[in-house]
Amino acid sequence: MSQVLDTADIPARDREETIRHAVWESLVRIDIDHHLPPDDLAAHIGLDTAGPLGICSARATSMTIRRTPRLAREDEEPAVFLGLQVSGTSMVVQNGRQALLRPGDLALYDTVSPYTLLFDEGVDHHFVRFPRAALALPERALRDVTAVTLGPGNPVAGLASTYFSQLVVSAGLRSGPHADAVAEPSIELVRAVVATQLGSQDLARAPMEATLSLRIRRYMRAHLADSDLSAARIAAAHDISVRHLYTVLARSGISLGDWIRSHRLEECKRELAGPQGRSRTIAAVGRSWGFVDATHFSKVFRKAYGVSPRDWREENRPRSPR
Repeated sequence: MSQVLDTADIPARDREETIRHAVWESLVRIDIDHHLPPDDLAAHIGLDTAGPLGICSARATSMTIRRTPRLAREDEEPAVFLGLQVSGTSMVVQNGRQALLRPGDLALYDTVSPYTLLFDEGVDHHFVRFPRAALALPERALRDVTAVTLGPGNPVAGLASTYFSQLVVSAGLRSGPHADAVAEPSIELVRAVVATQLGSQDLARAPMEATLSLRIRRYMRAHLADSDLSAARIAAAHDISVRHLYTVLARSGISLGDWIRSHRLEECKRELAGPQGRSRTIAAVGRSWGFVDATHFSKVFRKAYGVSPRDWREENRPRSPR
Protein backbone atom coordinates (compact mmCIF):
# COMPACT_ATOMS: atom_id res chain seq x y z
CA MET A 1 0.00 0.00 0.00
CA SER A 2 1.29 3.44 -0.92
CA GLN A 3 2.10 5.75 1.96
CA VAL A 4 3.77 9.13 2.33
CA LEU A 5 5.71 10.32 5.35
CA ASP A 6 6.22 14.07 5.70
CA THR A 7 8.01 15.26 8.82
CA ALA A 8 6.38 18.67 8.48
CA ASP A 9 3.34 17.05 10.12
CA ILE A 10 5.36 15.43 12.95
CA PRO A 11 6.62 17.06 16.17
CA ALA A 12 10.38 17.58 16.08
CA ARG A 13 11.00 15.26 19.04
CA ASP A 14 9.36 12.33 17.17
CA ARG A 15 10.87 12.77 13.72
CA GLU A 16 13.96 10.55 14.02
CA GLU A 17 12.01 7.63 15.45
CA THR A 18 9.16 7.99 12.94
CA ILE A 19 11.56 7.90 9.99
CA ARG A 20 13.46 4.94 11.40
CA HIS A 21 10.25 3.00 12.07
CA ALA A 22 8.86 3.65 8.57
CA VAL A 23 12.06 2.50 6.86
CA TRP A 24 12.46 -0.55 9.12
CA GLU A 25 8.88 -1.68 8.55
CA SER A 26 8.78 -1.08 4.79
CA LEU A 27 12.30 -1.64 3.44
CA VAL A 28 15.26 -2.62 5.59
CA ARG A 29 16.71 -2.35 9.09
CA ILE A 30 19.34 0.37 9.21
CA ASP A 31 20.89 2.89 11.57
CA ILE A 32 20.36 6.52 10.58
CA ASP A 33 22.65 9.31 11.71
CA HIS A 34 20.97 12.64 11.03
CA HIS A 35 23.45 15.47 10.58
CA LEU A 36 21.05 18.11 11.93
CA PRO A 37 19.21 18.56 15.24
CA PRO A 38 15.56 17.38 15.35
CA ASP A 39 14.16 20.91 14.91
CA ASP A 40 15.99 21.25 11.57
CA LEU A 41 15.44 17.70 10.35
CA ALA A 42 13.10 17.37 7.36
CA ALA A 43 12.05 14.42 5.21
CA HIS A 44 9.43 13.58 2.61
CA ILE A 45 9.35 9.85 1.92
CA GLY A 46 7.06 7.94 -0.43
CA LEU A 47 6.81 4.20 0.15
CA ASP A 48 5.14 1.68 -2.14
CA THR A 49 5.43 -1.76 -3.70
CA ALA A 50 5.19 -3.25 -7.19
CA GLY A 51 4.65 -6.96 -6.84
CA PRO A 52 7.69 -8.26 -4.90
CA LEU A 53 9.59 -4.97 -5.31
CA GLY A 54 9.80 -2.37 -2.57
CA ILE A 55 9.94 1.24 -3.72
CA CYS A 56 10.99 4.37 -1.87
CA SER A 57 11.45 7.92 -3.10
CA ALA A 58 13.03 10.21 -0.54
CA ARG A 59 13.95 13.87 -0.13
CA ALA A 60 15.51 14.75 3.20
CA THR A 61 18.14 16.75 5.02
CA SER A 62 21.67 15.33 5.20
CA MET A 63 22.25 11.98 6.89
CA THR A 64 24.40 8.86 6.97
CA ILE A 65 22.75 5.44 6.70
CA ARG A 66 24.53 2.34 8.00
CA ARG A 67 23.70 -1.32 7.63
CA THR A 68 25.78 -2.62 10.52
CA PRO A 69 27.34 -6.10 10.70
CA ARG A 70 24.81 -7.05 13.38
CA LEU A 71 21.83 -5.98 11.28
CA ALA A 72 23.27 -7.74 8.22
CA ARG A 73 23.66 -11.00 10.18
CA GLU A 74 20.06 -10.82 11.38
CA ASP A 75 18.61 -10.40 7.89
CA GLU A 76 15.81 -12.93 7.36
CA GLU A 77 14.86 -11.68 3.90
CA PRO A 78 18.07 -10.92 1.95
CA ALA A 79 17.61 -8.20 -0.65
CA VAL A 80 19.51 -6.17 -3.19
CA PHE A 81 18.88 -2.44 -3.41
CA LEU A 82 19.16 -0.31 -6.51
CA GLY A 83 19.87 3.30 -5.59
CA LEU A 84 19.18 6.02 -8.17
CA GLN A 85 20.52 9.53 -7.62
CA VAL A 86 18.02 12.26 -8.60
CA SER A 87 19.97 15.43 -7.83
CA GLY A 88 23.12 16.34 -5.95
CA THR A 89 25.56 13.58 -5.04
CA SER A 90 25.76 10.65 -2.66
CA MET A 91 28.11 7.77 -1.93
CA VAL A 92 27.60 4.03 -1.51
CA VAL A 93 30.27 2.10 0.43
CA GLN A 94 30.35 -1.71 0.48
CA ASN A 95 32.81 -4.56 0.01
CA GLY A 96 35.80 -2.23 0.19
CA ARG A 97 34.55 0.02 -2.64
CA GLN A 98 33.06 3.51 -2.84
CA ALA A 99 30.61 4.56 -5.55
CA LEU A 100 30.06 8.29 -6.03
CA LEU A 101 26.65 8.89 -7.57
CA ARG A 102 25.67 11.94 -9.58
CA PRO A 103 22.21 12.62 -11.07
CA GLY A 104 21.07 9.64 -13.15
CA ASP A 105 23.71 7.27 -11.77
CA LEU A 106 22.81 3.92 -10.22
CA ALA A 107 24.46 1.67 -7.67
CA LEU A 108 23.59 -1.72 -6.22
CA TYR A 109 24.17 -2.86 -2.64
CA ASP A 110 23.36 -6.06 -0.84
CA THR A 111 21.70 -6.38 2.59
CA VAL A 112 23.66 -9.48 3.64
CA SER A 113 26.86 -7.39 3.92
CA PRO A 114 27.38 -4.16 5.86
CA TYR A 115 27.11 -0.95 3.85
CA THR A 116 27.11 2.80 4.34
CA LEU A 117 25.17 5.43 2.38
CA LEU A 118 26.48 8.99 2.67
CA PHE A 119 24.11 11.86 1.91
CA ASP A 120 26.18 14.86 2.96
CA GLU A 121 24.28 17.25 0.66
CA GLY A 122 20.87 15.94 1.67
CA VAL A 123 18.82 13.12 0.18
CA ASP A 124 17.20 13.22 -3.25
CA HIS A 125 17.18 9.57 -4.13
CA HIS A 126 15.07 6.64 -5.33
CA PHE A 127 15.49 3.20 -3.75
CA VAL A 128 14.18 -0.05 -5.27
CA ARG A 129 14.37 -3.24 -3.19
CA PHE A 130 14.64 -6.59 -4.97
CA PRO A 131 14.41 -9.97 -3.24
CA ARG A 132 17.88 -11.44 -3.57
CA ALA A 133 16.45 -14.80 -4.62
CA ALA A 134 14.43 -13.20 -7.43
CA LEU A 135 17.53 -11.66 -9.03
CA ALA A 136 19.25 -15.06 -8.83
CA LEU A 137 22.65 -13.55 -9.54
CA PRO A 138 25.81 -15.62 -8.97
CA GLU A 139 27.39 -14.72 -5.63
CA ARG A 140 30.65 -13.59 -7.24
CA ALA A 141 28.87 -11.43 -9.80
CA LEU A 142 26.80 -9.70 -7.14
CA ARG A 143 29.83 -9.07 -4.95
CA ASP A 144 31.80 -7.64 -7.89
CA VAL A 145 29.08 -5.18 -8.88
CA THR A 146 28.02 -3.77 -5.50
CA ALA A 147 29.12 -0.19 -4.73
CA VAL A 148 30.08 0.38 -8.36
CA THR A 149 28.89 3.53 -10.13
CA LEU A 150 26.61 2.45 -12.98
CA GLY A 151 26.40 5.46 -15.23
CA PRO A 152 26.80 6.82 -18.76
CA GLY A 153 29.53 4.34 -19.68
CA ASN A 154 26.98 1.52 -19.58
CA PRO A 155 24.09 2.10 -22.04
CA VAL A 156 21.96 -0.54 -20.32
CA ALA A 157 22.43 1.31 -17.02
CA GLY A 158 21.22 4.42 -18.82
CA LEU A 159 18.10 2.55 -19.88
CA ALA A 160 17.62 1.31 -16.31
CA SER A 161 17.96 4.85 -14.96
CA THR A 162 15.18 6.09 -17.24
CA TYR A 163 13.01 3.06 -16.59
CA PHE A 164 13.24 3.10 -12.79
CA SER A 165 12.88 6.89 -12.63
CA GLN A 166 9.54 6.45 -14.39
CA LEU A 167 8.48 3.44 -12.35
CA VAL A 168 9.08 5.18 -9.03
CA VAL A 169 6.98 8.25 -9.88
CA SER A 170 4.16 6.50 -11.79
CA ALA A 171 1.64 5.21 -9.26
CA GLY A 172 -0.43 3.68 -12.07
CA LEU A 173 2.42 1.29 -12.91
CA ARG A 174 2.56 -0.01 -9.35
CA SER A 175 -1.11 -0.82 -8.76
CA GLY A 176 -3.54 -3.52 -9.83
CA PRO A 177 -2.47 -5.84 -12.64
CA HIS A 178 0.37 -3.50 -13.65
CA ALA A 179 2.35 -4.25 -10.47
CA ASP A 180 3.00 -7.88 -11.33
CA ALA A 181 3.50 -7.00 -15.00
CA VAL A 182 6.43 -4.67 -14.28
CA ALA A 183 8.13 -6.88 -11.68
CA GLU A 184 9.66 -9.41 -14.06
CA PRO A 185 11.06 -6.94 -16.62
CA SER A 186 12.42 -4.87 -13.72
CA ILE A 187 14.30 -7.89 -12.40
CA GLU A 188 15.60 -8.82 -15.85
CA LEU A 189 16.72 -5.26 -16.49
CA VAL A 190 18.84 -5.28 -13.33
CA ARG A 191 20.32 -8.61 -14.40
CA ALA A 192 21.15 -7.05 -17.77
CA VAL A 193 22.85 -4.09 -16.11
CA VAL A 194 25.00 -6.43 -14.01
CA ALA A 195 25.84 -8.64 -16.97
CA THR A 196 26.91 -5.78 -19.22
CA GLN A 197 28.87 -4.12 -16.42
CA LEU A 198 30.83 -7.31 -15.79
CA GLY A 199 31.15 -8.20 -19.48
CA SER A 200 29.61 -11.64 -18.95
CA GLN A 201 28.16 -12.95 -22.19
CA ASP A 202 26.59 -15.97 -20.51
CA LEU A 203 25.02 -13.88 -17.80
CA ALA A 204 23.95 -11.20 -20.27
CA ARG A 205 22.29 -13.27 -22.97
CA ALA A 206 18.97 -14.03 -21.32
CA PRO A 207 18.33 -10.63 -19.68
CA MET A 208 19.47 -8.73 -22.75
CA GLU A 209 16.94 -10.64 -24.82
CA ALA A 210 14.31 -10.19 -22.12
CA THR A 211 14.83 -6.41 -22.08
CA LEU A 212 15.08 -6.03 -25.85
CA SER A 213 11.42 -5.10 -26.16
CA LEU A 214 11.88 -2.39 -23.49
CA ARG A 215 14.91 -0.99 -25.27
CA ILE A 216 13.13 -0.99 -28.63
CA ARG A 217 10.13 0.87 -27.20
CA ARG A 218 12.41 3.40 -25.51
CA TYR A 219 14.15 3.99 -28.83
CA MET A 220 10.84 4.40 -30.67
CA ARG A 221 9.58 6.91 -28.11
CA ALA A 222 12.81 8.90 -28.38
CA HIS A 223 12.54 9.03 -32.20
CA LEU A 224 8.76 9.24 -32.53
CA ALA A 225 8.95 12.61 -34.27
CA ASP A 226 11.33 11.32 -36.96
CA SER A 227 9.46 10.87 -40.23
CA ASP A 228 11.95 8.17 -41.31
CA LEU A 229 11.37 5.95 -38.27
CA SER A 230 11.07 2.51 -39.83
CA ALA A 231 11.47 -1.16 -39.06
CA ALA A 232 14.83 -1.23 -40.83
CA ARG A 233 16.16 1.73 -38.86
CA ILE A 234 14.93 0.36 -35.52
CA ALA A 235 16.38 -3.09 -36.23
CA ALA A 236 19.74 -1.65 -37.27
CA ALA A 237 19.90 0.45 -34.09
CA HIS A 238 19.59 -2.74 -32.02
CA ASP A 239 21.80 -4.92 -34.22
CA ILE A 240 19.00 -7.36 -35.07
CA SER A 241 17.20 -8.34 -38.26
CA VAL A 242 13.86 -6.83 -39.21
CA ARG A 243 12.33 -10.27 -38.86
CA HIS A 244 13.62 -10.60 -35.31
CA LEU A 245 12.32 -7.09 -34.54
CA TYR A 246 8.79 -8.09 -35.53
CA THR A 247 9.08 -11.31 -33.52
CA VAL A 248 10.17 -9.46 -30.36
CA LEU A 249 7.37 -6.92 -30.66
CA ALA A 250 4.78 -9.59 -31.39
CA ARG A 251 5.69 -11.33 -28.12
CA SER A 252 4.71 -8.11 -26.36
CA GLY A 253 1.50 -7.83 -28.35
CA ILE A 254 2.77 -4.88 -30.39
CA SER A 255 2.13 -4.20 -34.06
CA LEU A 256 4.93 -1.85 -35.13
CA GLY A 257 2.95 0.34 -37.49
CA ASP A 258 -0.03 0.61 -35.15
CA TRP A 259 2.22 1.43 -32.17
CA ILE A 260 4.04 4.23 -33.96
CA ARG A 261 0.85 5.69 -35.43
CA SER A 262 -1.11 5.59 -32.15
CA HIS A 263 1.68 7.17 -30.12
CA ARG A 264 2.23 9.89 -32.72
CA LEU A 265 -1.50 10.63 -32.71
CA GLU A 266 -1.49 10.89 -28.91
CA GLU A 267 1.31 13.45 -29.09
CA CYS A 268 -0.53 15.41 -31.75
CA LYS A 269 -3.72 15.30 -29.72
CA ARG A 270 -1.90 16.55 -26.64
CA GLU A 271 -0.14 19.34 -28.55
CA LEU A 272 -3.29 20.52 -30.34
CA ALA A 273 -5.03 20.93 -26.98
CA GLY A 274 -2.17 23.02 -25.60
CA PRO A 275 -1.00 26.59 -26.18
CA GLN A 276 1.75 25.58 -28.63
CA GLY A 277 -0.72 23.74 -30.86
CA ARG A 278 -2.99 26.76 -31.05
CA SER A 279 -0.18 28.89 -32.48
CA ARG A 280 0.68 26.46 -35.32
CA THR A 281 -1.16 25.09 -38.31
CA ILE A 282 -2.73 21.65 -38.17
CA ALA A 283 -0.34 20.46 -40.87
CA ALA A 284 2.68 21.74 -38.95
CA VAL A 285 1.66 19.85 -35.81
CA GLY A 286 1.22 16.68 -37.85
CA ARG A 287 4.60 17.10 -39.56
CA SER A 288 6.33 17.61 -36.22
CA TRP A 289 5.23 14.09 -35.24
CA GLY A 290 6.07 12.31 -38.46
CA PHE A 291 2.87 12.80 -40.48
CA VAL A 292 4.25 14.28 -43.69
CA ASP A 293 0.89 14.32 -45.52
CA ALA A 294 -1.67 16.70 -43.97
CA THR A 295 -4.67 14.97 -45.58
CA HIS A 296 -3.54 11.57 -44.33
CA PHE A 297 -2.96 13.02 -40.87
CA SER A 298 -6.49 14.42 -40.66
CA LYS A 299 -7.94 11.14 -41.90
CA VAL A 300 -6.18 8.90 -39.35
CA PHE A 301 -6.84 11.40 -36.54
CA ARG A 302 -10.56 11.37 -37.26
CA LYS A 303 -10.59 7.58 -37.49
CA ALA A 304 -8.84 7.29 -34.12
CA TYR A 305 -10.78 9.90 -32.17
CA GLY A 306 -14.01 10.47 -34.10
CA VAL A 307 -13.25 14.14 -34.63
CA SER A 308 -11.01 16.14 -36.95
CA PRO A 309 -7.79 17.70 -35.64
CA ARG A 310 -9.26 21.17 -36.19
CA ASP A 311 -12.46 20.38 -34.29
CA TRP A 312 -10.47 18.78 -31.48
CA ARG A 313 -8.39 21.93 -31.14
CA GLU A 314 -11.50 24.12 -31.10
CA GLU A 315 -13.15 21.93 -28.47
CA ASN A 316 -10.12 22.39 -26.23
CA ARG A 317 -9.67 26.12 -26.80
CA PRO A 318 -9.78 28.03 -23.48
CA ARG A 319 -13.06 29.86 -23.03
CA SER A 320 -12.97 33.55 -22.21
CA PRO A 321 -14.54 34.30 -18.82
CA ARG A 322 -17.89 35.99 -19.08
